[in-house]
Amino acid sequence: MSASHTLLEVRDLAKHFTVTKGFPRPVTTTVRAVDGVGFVVARGEAFGLVGESGCGKSTAARAVLGLIPPDAGHVRFAEIDVTGARGSMLQQLRRRMQIVFQDPYSSLNPRRTIGQALTEPLGVHGLARGRAARERAIALLEEVGLPPSAYDRHPHEFSGGQRQRVGIARALSVEPELIVADEPVSALDVSVQAQVLLLLKDLQTRRGLAFVFVSHDLGVVRWFCSRVAVMYLGRIVETGSVSSVFGAPRHPYTRMLRDASPIPDPAIRGQLPRIVGEIPSAANPPAGCHFHPRCPRASDLCRTAFPEWRADGDGAVACHHPED
Repeated sequence: MSASHTLLEVRDLAKHFTVTKGFPRPVTTTVRAVDGVGFVVARGEAFGLVGESGCGKSTAARAVLGLIPPDAGHVRFAEIDVTGARGSMLQQLRRRMQIVFQDPYSSLNPRRTIGQALTEPLGVHGLARGRAARERAIALLEEVGLPPSAYDRHPHEFSGGQRQRVGIARALSVEPELIVADEPVSALDVSVQAQVLLLLKDLQTRRGLAFVFVSHDLGVVRWFCSRVAVMYLGRIVETGSVSSVFGAPRHPYTRMLRDASPIPDPAIRGQLPRIVGEIPSAANPPAGCHFHPRCPRASDLCRTAFPEWRADGDGAVACHHPED
């Protein structure tokens, strides 16, 4: 991808957490939530980040935004070093990169009206105040499918889908170039999920937005994103276009995820694949390839050495024995 088209570049991103448990003899362990993640997002592109719960995808997304400080690695947004930004530079980046959180119930302050939630970012970034801010907030509400009367109401007066629309409007208020969508529809009913996804796709087209779309739902990612990275235990194991990664997965873990995704076909209903084992703890990951305890193709090499990246068409895979 050429530098002129690259909006976000992440290299060797790492985030570790120290946890102390036990009494009277406490034991301290290090949880390697994100361990050397890297990817690139183009302008106007929807890039997916998928994996099982606990694989580190949400932590990686928040570290990219600087909401939690990474321990290592580099994040560049439009030639600006995000990890080293401070003061006014960081405030400018906050405007250009926004997030839509997973839980529409806890992401809004219950004591503040919807109008206050939307106009506060406008004032912080000096975009509008007073009557101009109100008019802009009402226009945002209408853009995401809510009536102007929502401006003076509180979050508890809305459903989960409506609250998520407010969260999207708040992210749009400062006119960002990139939105990190952290499981934006996982807490919603299926019919509401479809409405919110259609809204996000329409906003991407009309506003030219780029997305980092974090999800465990392969069906949603397959529909919304053009490229995808598959995470397992803090590391990316396969990346490429959605059609190639999900159509012909090379990594055994990617194939396992795809086969476990529900298929709307009554003929095969109830025929789920056999999945071996549970995801190991990030506090004590297996040596070598982290997936080898669950992998049917594992060899002695997999148990001792982490695989190097192999270029594969429009993507890459980290596997000693990739599937044909």
